[in-house]
Amino acid sequence: MIPAPSAPLPDSLHAAVQAIFARQQASRWRLAATSASERKAKLQRLLDALMARRLEAQEALAADFRKAPGEVDLTELYPVICELKDALRHLGRWMKPKRVSTPLALLGSAGRIRQEPKGVVLIISPWNYPINLTLGPLVSAIAAGNCAMLKPSEHTPHTTAFIKSLLGDLFPEEEVAVVEGDAEAARALLELPFDHIFFTGSPAVGKLVMGAAARNLTSVTLELGGKSPVLVDSGANLRDAARKIAWGKFINGGQTCIAPDYVLAHADLHDDLVRELKLAVESLYGSDASAWKQNPDFPRIVNGSHFARLKALLESAGGHVALGGETDAGENYIAPTLLTDIAPDSAIMQQEIFGPILPVLKVADMDEAVRFVNARPKPLALYIFSGSRKAAESLLSGTTSGGACVNDTVLHFAHTGLPGGGVGNSGFGKAHGVFGFEAFSNARGVLRQRTRFSAIQWMYPPYTPWVRKLIDLTLKYF
Repeated sequence: MIPAPSAPLPDSLHAAVQAIFARQQASRWRLAATSASERKAKLQRLLDALMARRLEAQEALAADFRKAPGEVDLTELYPVICELKDALRHLGRWMKPKRVSTPLALLGSAGRIRQEPKGVVLIISPWNYPINLTLGPLVSAIAAGNCAMLKPSEHTPHTTAFIKSLLGDLFPEEEVAVVEGDAEAARALLELPFDHIFFTGSPAVGKLVMGAAARNLTSVTLELGGKSPVLVDSGANLRDAARKIAWGKFINGGQTCIAPDYVLAHADLHDDLVRELKLAVESLYGSDASAWKQNPDFPRIVNGSHFARLKALLESAGGHVALGGETDAGENYIAPTLLTDIAPDSAIMQQEIFGPILPVLKVADMDEAVRFVNARPKPLALYIFSGSRKAAESLLSGTTSGGACVNDTVLHFAHTGLPGGGVGNSGFGKAHGVFGFEAFSNARGVLRQRTRFSAIQWMYPPYTPWVRKLIDLTLKYF
Protein backbone atom coordinates (compact mmCIF):
# COMPACT_ATOMS: atom_id res chain seq x y z
CA MET A 1 0.00 0.00 0.00
CA ILE A 2 1.25 3.50 -0.85
CA PRO A 3 1.16 5.79 2.24
CA ALA A 4 -1.11 8.81 2.34
CA PRO A 5 0.36 11.97 0.76
CA SER A 6 0.29 13.82 4.09
CA ALA A 7 3.11 11.71 5.60
CA PRO A 8 6.52 13.41 5.15
CA LEU A 9 9.14 11.61 3.07
CA PRO A 10 12.70 11.08 4.32
CA ASP A 11 14.90 13.79 2.81
CA SER A 12 17.55 11.28 1.71
CA LEU A 13 15.05 9.11 -0.19
CA HIS A 14 13.45 12.11 -1.86
CA ALA A 15 16.85 13.48 -2.87
CA ALA A 16 18.05 10.13 -4.24
CA VAL A 17 15.10 9.59 -6.58
CA GLN A 18 15.12 13.24 -7.64
CA ALA A 19 18.79 12.96 -8.59
CA ILE A 20 18.20 9.90 -10.77
CA PHE A 21 15.15 11.52 -12.33
CA ALA A 22 17.14 14.66 -13.18
CA ARG A 23 19.86 12.61 -14.87
CA GLN A 24 17.27 10.75 -16.91
CA GLN A 25 15.57 13.98 -17.94
CA ALA A 26 18.94 15.20 -19.17
CA SER A 27 19.33 12.02 -21.24
CA ARG A 28 15.83 11.71 -22.67
CA TRP A 29 16.46 13.60 -25.91
CA ARG A 30 19.61 11.61 -26.62
CA LEU A 31 17.66 8.37 -26.23
CA ALA A 32 14.77 9.75 -28.26
CA ALA A 33 17.14 10.24 -31.19
CA THR A 34 18.40 6.65 -31.17
CA SER A 35 17.82 4.57 -34.28
CA ALA A 36 16.09 1.20 -34.48
CA SER A 37 19.46 -0.55 -34.71
CA GLU A 38 20.74 1.21 -31.56
CA ARG A 39 17.64 0.25 -29.59
CA LYS A 40 17.77 -3.31 -30.89
CA ALA A 41 21.38 -3.57 -29.71
CA LYS A 42 20.21 -2.74 -26.18
CA LEU A 43 17.41 -5.29 -26.37
CA GLN A 44 19.83 -7.93 -27.66
CA ARG A 45 22.14 -7.29 -24.70
CA LEU A 46 19.22 -7.80 -22.34
CA LEU A 47 18.20 -11.01 -24.11
CA ASP A 48 21.75 -12.39 -23.98
CA ALA A 49 22.13 -11.49 -20.30
CA LEU A 50 18.83 -13.12 -19.34
CA MET A 51 19.84 -16.35 -21.02
CA ALA A 52 23.33 -16.24 -19.49
CA ARG A 53 22.00 -15.57 -15.97
CA ARG A 54 19.06 -17.97 -16.11
CA LEU A 55 20.34 -19.98 -13.13
CA GLU A 56 20.59 -16.83 -11.00
CA ALA A 57 16.97 -15.99 -11.80
CA GLN A 58 15.88 -19.48 -10.79
CA GLU A 59 17.80 -19.28 -7.51
CA ALA A 60 16.38 -15.84 -6.65
CA LEU A 61 12.76 -16.93 -7.11
CA ALA A 62 13.36 -20.18 -5.24
CA ALA A 63 14.67 -18.11 -2.32
CA ASP A 64 11.69 -15.73 -2.40
CA PHE A 65 8.83 -18.24 -2.53
CA ARG A 66 10.16 -21.64 -3.56
CA LYS A 67 9.29 -21.34 -7.21
CA ALA A 68 10.42 -24.34 -9.27
CA PRO A 69 13.14 -23.80 -11.92
CA GLY A 70 10.87 -25.05 -14.70
CA GLU A 71 8.15 -22.65 -13.63
CA VAL A 72 10.63 -19.77 -13.54
CA ASP A 73 11.67 -20.57 -17.10
CA LEU A 74 8.10 -20.92 -18.33
CA THR A 75 6.32 -18.08 -16.52
CA GLU A 76 9.06 -15.55 -15.77
CA LEU A 77 11.74 -15.77 -18.47
CA TYR A 78 9.84 -17.07 -21.48
CA PRO A 79 7.31 -14.18 -21.68
CA VAL A 80 10.14 -11.62 -21.46
CA ILE A 81 12.18 -13.47 -24.07
CA CYS A 82 9.10 -13.49 -26.34
CA GLU A 83 8.76 -9.72 -25.88
CA LEU A 84 12.43 -9.21 -26.69
CA LYS A 85 12.37 -11.38 -29.81
CA ASP A 86 9.16 -9.74 -31.03
CA ALA A 87 10.64 -6.26 -30.61
CA LEU A 88 13.90 -7.28 -32.28
CA ARG A 89 11.94 -8.64 -35.22
CA HIS A 90 9.50 -5.75 -35.71
CA LEU A 91 10.97 -2.59 -34.15
CA GLY A 92 12.02 -1.03 -37.44
CA ARG A 93 8.46 -1.28 -38.75
CA TRP A 94 6.96 0.00 -35.48
CA MET A 95 9.20 3.09 -35.55
CA LYS A 96 8.64 3.94 -39.20
CA PRO A 97 6.27 6.89 -39.70
CA LYS A 98 2.94 5.74 -41.13
CA ARG A 99 1.36 7.63 -43.97
CA VAL A 100 -2.39 8.23 -43.73
CA SER A 101 -4.82 9.19 -46.49
CA THR A 102 -5.76 12.84 -46.91
CA PRO A 103 -9.38 14.11 -46.99
CA LEU A 104 -10.31 15.89 -50.20
CA ALA A 105 -10.94 19.10 -48.27
CA LEU A 106 -7.25 19.12 -47.31
CA LEU A 107 -6.04 18.42 -50.84
CA GLY A 108 -2.41 19.36 -51.22
CA SER A 109 -1.35 18.25 -47.77
CA ALA A 110 0.09 14.92 -46.53
CA GLY A 111 -0.35 13.32 -43.15
CA ARG A 112 1.91 10.96 -41.21
CA ILE A 113 1.89 9.46 -37.73
CA ARG A 114 5.22 9.46 -35.89
CA GLN A 115 5.67 7.20 -32.86
CA GLU A 116 7.86 9.21 -30.50
CA PRO A 117 9.08 8.29 -27.01
CA LYS A 118 7.18 9.80 -24.12
CA GLY A 119 10.39 10.62 -22.24
CA VAL A 120 11.10 9.45 -18.69
CA VAL A 121 8.80 6.66 -17.54
CA LEU A 122 8.14 4.81 -14.30
CA ILE A 123 7.43 1.08 -14.02
CA ILE A 124 6.04 -0.19 -10.70
CA SER A 125 5.87 -3.98 -10.67
CA PRO A 126 4.41 -6.56 -8.26
CA TRP A 127 5.89 -9.51 -6.38
CA ASN A 128 3.99 -12.40 -7.95
CA TYR A 129 5.91 -12.44 -11.26
CA PRO A 130 8.72 -10.03 -10.44
CA ILE A 131 10.94 -10.70 -13.46
CA ASN A 132 8.15 -11.04 -16.02
CA LEU A 133 6.15 -8.01 -14.89
CA THR A 134 9.21 -5.79 -14.45
CA LEU A 135 11.23 -6.60 -17.53
CA GLY A 136 8.27 -7.10 -19.90
CA PRO A 137 7.20 -3.44 -19.70
CA LEU A 138 10.86 -2.39 -19.73
CA VAL A 139 11.32 -4.04 -23.13
CA SER A 140 8.50 -1.87 -24.49
CA ALA A 141 9.91 1.25 -22.84
CA ILE A 142 13.39 0.69 -24.32
CA ALA A 143 11.96 -0.18 -27.74
CA ALA A 144 10.04 3.11 -27.71
CA GLY A 145 13.21 5.09 -26.86
CA ASN A 146 12.49 6.10 -23.25
CA CYS A 147 14.51 6.44 -20.08
CA ALA A 148 13.02 4.27 -17.33
CA MET A 149 12.96 4.10 -13.55
CA LEU A 150 11.81 0.78 -12.10
CA LYS A 151 10.37 0.05 -8.66
CA PRO A 152 10.17 -3.75 -8.13
CA SER A 153 8.41 -5.19 -5.10
CA GLU A 154 10.05 -5.31 -1.69
CA HIS A 155 8.25 -8.63 -1.02
CA THR A 156 10.66 -10.51 -3.31
CA PRO A 157 14.02 -9.10 -2.17
CA HIS A 158 16.23 -11.76 -3.77
CA THR A 159 14.62 -11.27 -7.17
CA THR A 160 14.73 -7.48 -6.86
CA ALA A 161 18.46 -7.74 -6.10
CA PHE A 162 18.89 -9.93 -9.19
CA ILE A 163 17.02 -7.43 -11.38
CA LYS A 164 19.09 -4.53 -10.04
CA SER A 165 22.34 -6.42 -10.70
CA LEU A 166 21.22 -7.55 -14.17
CA LEU A 167 20.17 -4.10 -15.35
CA GLY A 168 23.02 -2.32 -13.60
CA ASP A 169 25.50 -4.33 -15.64
CA LEU A 170 23.72 -3.49 -18.89
CA PHE A 171 22.57 0.13 -18.68
CA PRO A 172 23.82 3.36 -17.13
CA GLU A 173 21.53 4.76 -14.46
CA GLU A 174 20.66 7.78 -16.60
CA GLU A 175 18.95 5.33 -19.00
CA VAL A 176 17.57 2.55 -16.76
CA ALA A 177 17.55 2.73 -12.97
CA VAL A 178 16.20 0.34 -10.35
CA VAL A 179 14.94 1.90 -7.11
CA GLU A 180 14.76 -0.53 -4.20
CA GLY A 181 12.58 0.01 -1.15
CA ASP A 182 9.09 -0.27 0.24
CA ALA A 183 5.96 1.83 -0.23
CA GLU A 184 7.84 4.97 0.87
CA ALA A 185 10.10 4.62 -2.18
CA ALA A 186 7.06 4.17 -4.41
CA ARG A 187 5.48 7.33 -3.04
CA ALA A 188 8.71 9.31 -3.50
CA LEU A 189 8.72 8.23 -7.14
CA LEU A 190 5.05 9.04 -7.66
CA GLU A 191 5.64 12.64 -6.62
CA LEU A 192 7.85 13.16 -9.69
CA PRO A 193 6.42 14.40 -13.02
CA PHE A 194 7.03 11.29 -15.11
CA ASP A 195 5.89 11.22 -18.73
CA HIS A 196 4.17 7.84 -18.25
CA ILE A 197 3.55 5.38 -15.41
CA PHE A 198 3.08 1.66 -15.94
CA PHE A 199 1.66 0.00 -12.82
CA THR A 200 0.80 -3.65 -12.24
CA GLY A 201 -1.00 -4.50 -9.00
CA SER A 202 -4.33 -4.40 -7.22
CA PRO A 203 -7.26 -2.11 -8.10
CA ALA A 204 -7.03 -0.48 -4.66
CA VAL A 205 -3.40 0.58 -5.13
CA GLY A 206 -4.07 1.35 -8.79
CA LYS A 207 -6.47 4.07 -7.69
CA LEU A 208 -3.74 5.61 -5.54
CA VAL A 209 -1.26 5.49 -8.42
CA MET A 210 -3.78 7.10 -10.74
CA GLY A 211 -4.49 9.81 -8.17
CA ALA A 212 -0.78 10.58 -7.85
CA ALA A 213 -0.40 10.62 -11.64
CA ALA A 214 -3.32 13.01 -11.98
CA ARG A 215 -1.49 15.63 -9.93
CA ASN A 216 1.13 15.81 -12.71
CA LEU A 217 -1.26 15.00 -15.58
CA THR A 218 0.83 11.89 -16.23
CA SER A 219 -0.59 9.20 -18.49
CA VAL A 220 -0.90 5.72 -16.99
CA THR A 221 -1.19 2.09 -17.94
CA LEU A 222 -2.85 0.11 -15.16
CA GLU A 223 -2.75 -3.68 -15.22
CA LEU A 224 -4.90 -4.59 -12.23
CA GLY A 225 -6.52 -7.75 -10.91
CA GLY A 226 -10.02 -8.92 -10.22
CA LYS A 227 -12.02 -12.10 -10.10
CA SER A 228 -11.44 -13.81 -13.45
CA PRO A 229 -14.24 -16.33 -14.07
CA VAL A 230 -14.29 -19.65 -15.89
CA LEU A 231 -17.50 -20.57 -17.74
CA VAL A 232 -17.93 -24.28 -18.50
CA ASP A 233 -20.94 -25.07 -20.65
CA SER A 234 -22.69 -28.37 -21.23
CA GLY A 235 -20.75 -29.21 -24.39
CA ALA A 236 -17.25 -28.86 -22.92
CA ASN A 237 -14.62 -31.61 -22.93
CA LEU A 238 -14.40 -31.98 -19.15
CA ARG A 239 -11.10 -33.81 -18.90
CA ASP A 240 -9.36 -31.29 -21.13
CA ALA A 241 -11.05 -28.36 -19.38
CA ALA A 242 -10.20 -29.62 -15.89
CA ARG A 243 -6.51 -30.07 -16.66
CA LYS A 244 -6.21 -26.59 -18.18
CA ILE A 245 -8.18 -24.95 -15.37
CA ALA A 246 -6.09 -26.70 -12.70
CA TRP A 247 -2.84 -25.71 -14.38
CA GLY A 248 -3.91 -22.08 -14.85
CA LYS A 249 -5.18 -21.85 -11.29
CA PHE A 250 -2.43 -23.57 -9.31
CA ILE A 251 0.65 -22.47 -11.23
CA ASN A 252 2.65 -20.06 -9.02
CA GLY A 253 0.53 -21.26 -6.10
CA GLY A 254 -2.48 -19.41 -7.51
CA GLN A 255 -0.67 -16.09 -7.15
CA THR A 256 -1.43 -14.94 -10.69
CA CYS A 257 -3.47 -11.87 -11.60
CA ILE A 258 -5.08 -13.69 -14.54
CA ALA A 259 -5.56 -17.01 -12.73
CA PRO A 260 -9.04 -18.55 -12.83
CA ASP A 261 -10.64 -17.14 -9.69
CA TYR A 262 -13.84 -19.17 -9.70
CA VAL A 263 -15.69 -21.59 -11.97
CA LEU A 264 -19.31 -21.36 -13.11
CA ALA A 265 -20.25 -24.85 -14.28
CA HIS A 266 -23.46 -25.95 -15.99
CA ALA A 267 -25.58 -27.89 -13.50
CA ASP A 268 -25.60 -30.99 -15.72
CA LEU A 269 -21.82 -31.39 -15.50
CA HIS A 270 -20.86 -29.72 -12.21
CA ASP A 271 -20.19 -32.93 -10.29
CA ASP A 272 -18.31 -34.53 -13.15
CA LEU A 273 -16.16 -31.42 -13.54
CA VAL A 274 -15.25 -31.44 -9.84
CA ARG A 275 -14.24 -35.09 -10.15
CA GLU A 276 -12.08 -34.31 -13.18
CA LEU A 277 -10.50 -31.33 -11.38
CA LYS A 278 -9.47 -33.65 -8.55
CA LEU A 279 -7.85 -36.02 -11.03
CA ALA A 280 -6.12 -33.09 -12.72
CA VAL A 281 -4.60 -31.88 -9.43
CA GLU A 282 -3.37 -35.40 -8.72
CA SER A 283 -1.77 -35.64 -12.16
CA LEU A 284 -0.01 -32.29 -11.67
CA TYR A 285 1.11 -32.46 -8.05
CA GLY A 286 0.66 -35.97 -6.64
CA SER A 287 -1.92 -38.39 -5.34
CA ASP A 288 -2.59 -36.98 -1.86
CA ALA A 289 -2.08 -34.08 0.54
CA SER A 290 1.33 -35.34 1.67
CA ALA A 291 2.57 -35.51 -1.91
CA TRP A 292 1.35 -32.00 -2.70
CA LYS A 293 3.22 -30.49 0.21
CA GLN A 294 6.44 -32.31 -0.64
CA ASN A 295 6.19 -31.59 -4.36
CA PRO A 296 9.04 -29.24 -5.37
CA ASP A 297 6.92 -27.89 -8.25
CA PHE A 298 4.26 -26.36 -5.97
CA PRO A 299 5.28 -22.89 -4.65
CA ARG A 300 4.57 -21.33 -1.27
CA ILE A 301 2.58 -18.19 -0.48
CA VAL A 302 4.95 -15.25 -0.69
CA ASN A 303 4.79 -14.17 2.99
CA GLY A 304 2.97 -14.55 6.30
CA SER A 305 0.47 -11.73 5.81
CA HIS A 306 -0.73 -13.10 2.48
CA PHE A 307 -0.93 -16.58 3.98
CA ALA A 308 -3.02 -15.29 6.89
CA ARG A 309 -5.43 -13.53 4.53
CA LEU A 310 -5.92 -16.67 2.46
CA LYS A 311 -6.35 -18.87 5.51
CA ALA A 312 -9.02 -16.52 6.87
CA LEU A 313 -10.84 -16.58 3.51
CA LEU A 314 -10.74 -20.36 3.47
CA GLU A 315 -12.00 -20.69 7.04
CA SER A 316 -14.89 -18.28 6.44
CA ALA A 317 -15.89 -19.67 3.04
CA GLY A 318 -18.43 -22.19 4.26
CA GLY A 319 -19.65 -24.71 1.73
CA HIS A 320 -17.79 -27.96 1.16
CA VAL A 321 -14.06 -28.62 0.78
CA ALA A 322 -14.01 -31.04 -2.13
CA LEU A 323 -10.21 -31.27 -2.22
CA GLY A 324 -7.30 -29.97 -0.16
CA GLY A 325 -7.81 -27.36 2.54
CA GLU A 326 -4.59 -28.20 4.41
CA THR A 327 -2.43 -25.29 5.60
CA ASP A 328 0.92 -24.83 7.36
CA ALA A 329 1.77 -21.37 8.69
CA GLY A 330 5.38 -22.38 9.30
CA GLU A 331 5.91 -22.82 5.55
CA ASN A 332 3.25 -20.37 4.29
CA TYR A 333 1.75 -23.45 2.63
CA ILE A 334 -1.81 -23.83 1.40
CA ALA A 335 -2.70 -27.00 -0.47
CA PRO A 336 -4.43 -26.98 -3.86
CA THR A 337 -8.05 -26.59 -2.75
CA LEU A 338 -11.42 -27.03 -4.43
CA LEU A 339 -14.57 -25.60 -2.82
CA THR A 340 -18.19 -26.36 -3.72
CA ASP A 341 -21.58 -25.15 -2.47
CA ILE A 342 -20.17 -21.66 -1.87
CA ALA A 343 -22.64 -18.81 -1.34
CA PRO A 344 -22.24 -16.08 -3.99
CA ASP A 345 -22.21 -13.40 -1.28
CA SER A 346 -19.48 -15.07 0.84
CA ALA A 347 -16.23 -13.18 1.46
CA ILE A 348 -14.25 -15.48 -0.83
CA MET A 349 -16.55 -14.50 -3.70
CA GLN A 350 -16.19 -10.76 -3.00
CA GLN A 351 -12.42 -10.30 -3.24
CA GLU A 352 -9.75 -11.63 -5.57
CA ILE A 353 -8.46 -14.86 -4.04
CA PHE A 354 -4.86 -14.74 -5.34
CA GLY A 355 -3.99 -18.15 -3.94
CA PRO A 356 -4.53 -21.89 -4.55
CA ILE A 357 -8.23 -21.95 -3.66
CA LEU A 358 -10.81 -22.52 -6.39
CA PRO A 359 -14.59 -22.25 -5.78
CA VAL A 360 -16.70 -24.22 -8.27
CA LEU A 361 -20.24 -22.89 -8.46
CA LYS A 362 -23.26 -24.50 -10.11
CA VAL A 363 -25.44 -22.53 -12.55
CA ALA A 364 -28.62 -23.64 -14.28
CA ASP A 365 -27.35 -22.56 -17.69
CA MET A 366 -24.93 -20.18 -19.38
CA ASP A 367 -27.47 -17.34 -19.33
CA GLU A 368 -27.26 -17.43 -15.54
CA ALA A 369 -23.47 -17.54 -15.78
CA VAL A 370 -23.44 -14.41 -17.96
CA ARG A 371 -25.73 -12.56 -15.54
CA PHE A 372 -23.47 -13.60 -12.65
CA VAL A 373 -20.34 -12.27 -14.38
CA ASN A 374 -21.95 -9.04 -15.58
CA ALA A 375 -23.30 -8.21 -12.12
CA ARG A 376 -19.70 -7.88 -10.89
CA PRO A 377 -16.73 -5.62 -11.76
CA LYS A 378 -15.19 -6.26 -15.17
CA PRO A 379 -12.53 -8.97 -14.86
CA LEU A 380 -8.97 -8.94 -16.13
CA ALA A 381 -9.52 -12.28 -17.88
CA LEU A 382 -12.41 -14.57 -18.74
CA TYR A 383 -12.19 -18.24 -19.70
CA ILE A 384 -14.75 -20.21 -21.69
CA PHE A 385 -14.84 -23.97 -22.17
CA SER A 386 -17.28 -25.11 -24.80
CA GLY A 387 -17.57 -27.65 -27.57
CA SER A 388 -19.48 -25.18 -29.72
CA ARG A 389 -17.87 -22.25 -31.50
CA LYS A 390 -21.27 -20.56 -31.69
CA ALA A 391 -21.86 -20.97 -27.95
CA ALA A 392 -18.41 -19.63 -27.13
CA GLU A 393 -18.95 -16.62 -29.38
CA SER A 394 -22.28 -15.94 -27.66
CA LEU A 395 -20.56 -15.95 -24.27
CA LEU A 396 -17.82 -13.62 -25.52
CA SER A 397 -20.40 -11.25 -27.00
CA GLY A 398 -22.46 -11.23 -23.82
CA THR A 399 -19.58 -10.38 -21.46
CA THR A 400 -16.52 -8.14 -21.30
CA SER A 401 -13.03 -8.59 -19.88
CA GLY A 402 -9.49 -7.38 -20.41
CA GLY A 403 -8.56 -10.58 -22.23
CA ALA A 404 -10.04 -14.02 -22.79
CA CYS A 405 -9.28 -17.61 -23.77
CA VAL A 406 -11.60 -20.15 -25.32
CA ASN A 407 -10.79 -23.72 -24.25
CA ASP A 408 -7.67 -22.69 -22.34
CA THR A 409 -6.48 -20.44 -19.51
CA VAL A 410 -3.80 -17.74 -19.03
CA LEU A 411 -2.00 -18.42 -22.34
CA HIS A 412 -3.27 -15.22 -23.96
CA PHE A 413 -0.75 -13.34 -21.79
CA ALA A 414 2.16 -15.03 -23.59
CA HIS A 415 0.88 -14.16 -27.07
CA THR A 416 2.78 -11.03 -28.12
CA GLY A 417 0.34 -10.44 -30.97
CA LEU A 418 -2.51 -9.90 -28.50
CA PRO A 419 -2.99 -6.77 -26.36
CA GLY A 420 -2.64 -7.40 -22.64
CA GLY A 421 -4.45 -5.37 -20.02
CA GLY A 422 -7.72 -4.80 -18.25
CA VAL A 423 -10.98 -2.94 -18.63
CA GLY A 424 -12.78 -0.88 -16.02
CA ASN A 425 -11.95 -2.09 -12.52
CA SER A 426 -9.26 -4.43 -13.88
CA GLY A 427 -7.31 -1.57 -15.43
CA PHE A 428 -6.84 0.18 -18.76
CA GLY A 429 -4.21 0.71 -21.38
CA LYS A 430 -2.62 -2.18 -23.26
CA ALA A 431 0.74 -3.93 -23.20
CA HIS A 432 2.79 -6.60 -25.02
CA GLY A 433 4.34 -6.43 -28.48
CA VAL A 434 3.36 -3.44 -30.58
CA PHE A 435 0.70 -2.51 -28.01
CA GLY A 436 3.39 -2.08 -25.35
CA PHE A 437 5.52 -0.04 -27.76
CA GLU A 438 2.54 2.22 -28.40
CA ALA A 439 1.78 2.54 -24.67
CA PHE A 440 5.22 4.08 -24.12
CA SER A 441 5.03 6.21 -27.29
CA ASN A 442 3.26 9.40 -28.26
CA ALA A 443 1.48 8.98 -31.59
CA ARG A 444 2.28 12.40 -33.04
CA GLY A 445 0.19 13.42 -36.02
CA VAL A 446 2.12 15.59 -38.49
CA LEU A 447 0.52 17.39 -41.47
CA ARG A 448 2.84 18.70 -44.18
CA GLN A 449 1.35 21.40 -46.37
CA ARG A 450 2.46 22.75 -49.74
CA THR A 451 3.66 26.34 -49.70
CA ARG A 452 1.94 27.52 -52.89
CA PHE A 453 -1.40 25.76 -52.94
CA SER A 454 -3.81 24.13 -50.52
CA ALA A 455 -7.52 23.56 -51.01
CA ILE A 456 -8.42 24.93 -47.58
CA GLN A 457 -7.19 28.41 -48.59
CA TRP A 458 -10.20 28.72 -50.86
CA MET A 459 -12.35 28.82 -47.73
CA TYR A 460 -10.46 31.52 -45.85
CA PRO A 461 -12.36 34.74 -45.00
CA PRO A 462 -13.92 36.88 -46.23
CA TYR A 463 -16.91 34.53 -46.38
CA THR A 464 -18.30 35.67 -49.68
CA PRO A 465 -21.27 33.88 -51.24
CA TRP A 466 -18.83 31.88 -53.38
CA VAL A 467 -16.75 30.83 -50.31
CA ARG A 468 -19.90 29.87 -48.41
CA LYS A 469 -20.95 27.77 -51.39
CA LEU A 470 -17.62 25.94 -51.23
CA ILE A 471 -18.12 25.38 -47.51
CA ASP A 472 -21.62 23.99 -48.18
CA LEU A 473 -20.20 21.57 -50.78
CA THR A 474 -17.43 20.51 -48.38
CA LEU A 475 -19.92 19.73 -45.62
CA LYS A 476 -22.09 17.69 -47.98
CA TYR A 477 -19.52 15.81 -50.04
CA PHE A 478 -15.99 16.04 -48.64
